[in-house]
Amino acid sequence: MSGSPLLDRHAEALDLFSSRVHAIRDDQWDDPTPCTEWSVRDLVNHLTGEQLWVVDLVREGRTVKEVGDAYDGDVLGDDPVATWDRAMAGARDAFREKGALDRTVNLSSGDTAATAYCSQMVADTVVHAWDLSRAIGADERLPTGLVDFALQEFTPYADALAASGYFGPPVEPPRDADAQTKLLSMLGRRP
Repeated sequence: MSGSPLLDRHAEALDLFSSRVHAIRDDQWDDPTPCTEWSVRDLVNHLTGEQLWVVDLVREGRTVKEVGDAYDGDVLGDDPVATWDRAMAGARDAFREKGALDRTVNLSSGDTAATAYCSQMVADTVVHAWDLSRAIGADERLPTGLVDFALQEFTPYADALAASGYFGPPVEPPRDADAQTKLLSMLGRRP
């Protein structure tokens, strides 16, 4: 553990997603996911690209404009699992560098505190871990601490999520829904 609750959650989310990436069978890469326009490979490619951005934005202090389209398209290559592992390790290391969480990073939405960026990365990784779990038939239960973290992250702007184009319209959860079901329903998933 790092001594930083945020970095611990970040590591936990990366480890969760990694466990699912390592569980993908060779015949599952083209399978559909709950993200209707993405296959398993597309989903892993998305998360891998997101991790690659962290090094440029957090460690290197580059802007979105400077990075440009470097991570557009397929970043996985011929060995998607190894590529994920390298990208994940780079992102983890970049956020753990001394002073990294005190920095400001340039995102498409503007300058953002590195802590807010890391929180967004955790929440996105948690939700996509569920997407990948469902797609490959893995255990869909998410750790309670990560679910609570993602709910806290997404709830303040839940009303704008569907309009962003990245999430489906919210689904009404059952009255007795647990936290994971509430999170997934808020993000347009059908648990």
